[in-house]
Amino acid sequence: MSASDITHADADSEADQAGWDAVRDLPPSAKLVAKVLEYNDTLTQSQLADETLLPPRTVRYALSRLEDAGVVDSRFSFADARKRIYSLRIE
Repeated sequence: MSASDITHADADSEADQAGWDAVRDLPPSAKLVAKVLEYNDTLTQSQLADETLLPPRTVRYALSRLEDAGVVDSRFSFADARKRIYSLRIE
């Protein structure tokens, strides 16, 4: 492993830590949604509600807070354009 590889890995881990620092101050529901997304690469809002056992309204609020913090990405589902797929930007 070269010095540049180590530097690049350190930069990635610092970026990830900064992302989790942003999540730390969010409500518990947002933390739970972030953790579920960490273990499942991509999920829809209804899948998140099923996995977390949270009401859909709470999941919507959590996702909006995570998006505001810049730690969650969303895109339209290719299978069903009415749905959005969410993924975590930090690892």
